[in-house]
Amino acid sequence: MNILAIDQGTSGTKAVVTGENGSVLATAFEPVHPVYLDGGGAEQDPRELLGSVLGAGRRAVAAAGVPLAAVALANQGETVLAWDRRTGEPLGTAIVWQDRRAQTVCDRRSGSARRVAELTGLVLDPYFSAPKMRWLREQRTSEGVVTTTDTWLVHRLCGAFVTDAATASRSLLLDLDAVTWSGELLDLFGLGGEELPAIVAGDEIVGTTSAFGGSVPVTGLIVDQQAALLAENCLDAGTAKCTYGTGAFLLAQLGSAAARSGCGLATSIAWRLRGSTNYCVDGQVYTAGAAVRWLGELGLIGGADQLDTVAAADAGGVLCVPALAGLAAPWWDPAAGASLTGMTLSTGRGELVRAVLDGIAAQVAALITLTGDDLGTPLTRLRVDGGLTRSRVLMQAQADLAQLPVEVYPSPHATALGAAACARVALDPAVSIADVVGGWSPVATYEPVWPAERAADYLARWHAVLGS
Repeated sequence: MNILAIDQGTSGTKAVVTGENGSVLATAFEPVHPVYLDGGGAEQDPRELLGSVLGAGRRAVAAAGVPLAAVALANQGETVLAWDRRTGEPLGTAIVWQDRRAQTVCDRRSGSARRVAELTGLVLDPYFSAPKMRWLREQRTSEGVVTTTDTWLVHRLCGAFVTDAATASRSLLLDLDAVTWSGELLDLFGLGGEELPAIVAGDEIVGTTSAFGGSVPVTGLIVDQQAALLAENCLDAGTAKCTYGTGAFLLAQLGSAAARSGCGLATSIAWRLRGSTNYCVDGQVYTAGAAVRWLGELGLIGGADQLDTVAAADAGGVLCVPALAGLAAPWWDPAAGASLTGMTLSTGRGELVRAVLDGIAAQVAALITLTGDDLGTPLTRLRVDGGLTRSRVLMQAQADLAQLPVEVYPSPHATALGAAACARVALDPAVSIADVVGGWSPVATYEPVWPAERAADYLARWHAVLGS
């Protein structure tokens, strides 16, 4: 069966047509252009999002030249917008997951932070959907419905009003154990009167669309990071992956137990498939690819493809905390700023670029340690995907600082392939989840070359700069 899997992300939309055995038949990409504003704002044009979905999808289908069995969609997770259910038209810009302006919404509810964590497995932070939804209501419009972008895109494709369980679990509105919208949380955020989408499983067919040719089912709905976790065959408790995109996102499989983090990480639904719910623990680095883009804007590199040629063999004592958009887990400090310390007159662009890459790896290494603490046993290896995995310098730094092997997923399309896997499970009752994601081998494996003492010394100095 041929699946059109759409990965609608922060900086672009990728469409992938997969064949009978999950092989990639064709791909297409269309960029989108988030706008970053003073005061921590980050917005997108919803019409550009929809146009990129339709444009990339249609180009991929045309290039593949095969009939489709289904359309699947992976989404950004926490980006929200207000829109008119009757017309489907947006009522303003979308507020991106990176947007920090809803911090005041969280501050006014800080006394409920413990209860929020108990119910949702999440931290009370504007990264998640509900504070941004409340901010939209207070600052922009009281009209229409306010949802995450997946609900709007699916509605435009097939008329359904739904969100998948994994995306819902990123909202601060879901009772994580019951997998239902919580009236208590809705009231807490002043959203009790809102019309919310139905929560569906990743293998539920929610409608049909003719947007890409003949009428085909819409299924395989899942949030982007969980889609990559699935694609990388992280099915057993304790298996983990990190995606290096705009940010870096570490997720570890928990299995069927929604264990709350004791280390400031987030617990979410990984997916609902075959009538069962799996959970994961995750930590976030807000700026990974975004930090590399910043290096380019400063003129230190011409693009991400120059990282390894420009980066020095050693940062020369320069340390970087790449908190260009604040700090997420476990610090949850939206006001944090980036820092570069230890520079001297001999510091050149090579040392600065290397320090930023080491800083990204150090922040992920901190999350790896905390994930092991939550699991009760250290991670033994890390599966990785995303554009920055092409940097040998970054991947080796990750292996050295985390002191574990780093296995690079062989396809640049992990998120889309995870959505396609959900669709295959939906269409073929006989296939197992393991059948649709297993069998891959790393395209590269990075083993630690630093001794443990050197890694520990570096991380101690890095944490000292961070102040943690």
